[in-house]
Amino acid sequence: MFNHVWGLLAHPGREFQQISQEKETISHLYTRNLLVLAAIPVVCSFIGTTQFGWMMGNEQTVKVSLFTAAYIAIIFYGMLLAAVAIVGRIIHLMARRYTQSPSLERCIIFAGYTATPMFLSGLVALYPLVWLCLLAGIIGLCYCAYLLYSGIPTFLNIDHSEGFIFSSSTLALGILILEALLAMTVLMWGYGTHFW
Repeated sequence: MFNHVWGLLAHPGREFQQISQEKETISHLYTRNLLVLAAIPVVCSFIGTTQFGWMMGNEQTVKVSLFTAAYIAIIFYGMLLAAVAIVGRIIHLMARRYTQSPSLERCIIFAGYTATPMFLSGLVALYPLVWLCLLAGIIGLCYCAYLLYSGIPTFLNIDHSEGFIFSSSTLALGILILEALLAMTVLMWGYGTHFW
């Protein structure tokens, strides 16, 4: 797992070629990669919101109780894992028009590796300053977009101009999913003490 993580950050083109040659399955992706990577923002958010609390400038911090944070963390974790599968499904549906259309399994695997920077950006939630989490999220999203734009032509075996159009469409839909996930997360983490 960590070889691919480092490879995606350091040399994504070469790493995507290596990943495409492997005979990885969805169960292998989830058990060896995504279950650990998706836990990073969940565990960091749990620790940050229960130990330090949300810090929003000059206002006092807002802490979440352990029970509420545990409940929210479980839901957040499930949503992250489901989001990867949904984006993989979108890639699969959009890729059906190409002659070398990949299987749904390959598309979910590609989506899982493309989401790696977003999962890693969750490390900053250990100390949940709103502006710092926002900055890390933007950087993670930008690197996910870079991975998507550089990986799609290799993944689908299409030229770069066609890959740019495909990647742009996928990125737009992925951002919609991310916004929905963020909205639910903000509601749960920000107002969790009022609902539970």
